[in-house]
Amino acid sequence: MKVLLERAESEIIVKKSRFIAIALKAESLEKVKDIVKEIRAEHPKANHVVHAAVIGKNGTLYSSSDDKEPKNTAGRPALEVLKGSGITNIIVCIIRYFGGTLLGTGGLVKAYGDAVKSVLEKVKTEEMKDKETISLRFSYEYYTLLKRLFEKNSVTIDAEDFNTDISITLTIDKEKKDLFVTEARDIDPYISIE
Repeated sequence: MKVLLERAESEIIVKKSRFIAIALKAESLEKVKDIVKEIRAEHPKANHVVHAAVIGKNGTLYSSSDDKEPKNTAGRPALEVLKGSGITNIIVCIIRYFGGTLLGTGGLVKAYGDAVKSVLEKVKTEEMKDKETISLRFSYEYYTLLKRLFEKNSVTIDAEDFNTDISITLTIDKEKKDLFVTEARDIDPYISIE
């Protein structure tokens, strides 16, 4: 399975109706509701905010909503396209601004499916990897060398604290952790790693 790296957005127009598709990371079904609420706040004048989400390590948890479109004409077709993408921990919200022409059930199914396809063409993904969070504490003299090690290993820095020593919490691919720890200790033999 793949995971989304960053937000992606696309727009299609079907018979004067605007369909804006936004792809975002969603790591749990609980997070889906919050994301839909945020997208609604970004588009308060939208007629519909339909969503489809695929969640879980194997992409087996789903969520979708027609948001007052006729039943199974919006969320389900969007979800089917999303399920076929091989991407997990993703939500696609499709914002519709009604253009004055009714599309009919077939037209809606096609429009919502096409909106998801258009945003999937723009997404950046990576293979899903097991990650681990670790905390480091070290002296200032090793900061530059360790920063290079962070970049080399594509770590995500979650928190930094610059006091008497530097404390950093980071997330790293599990498969890279052992070598990373060895290299960090080669740079600073007194580094604290938890």
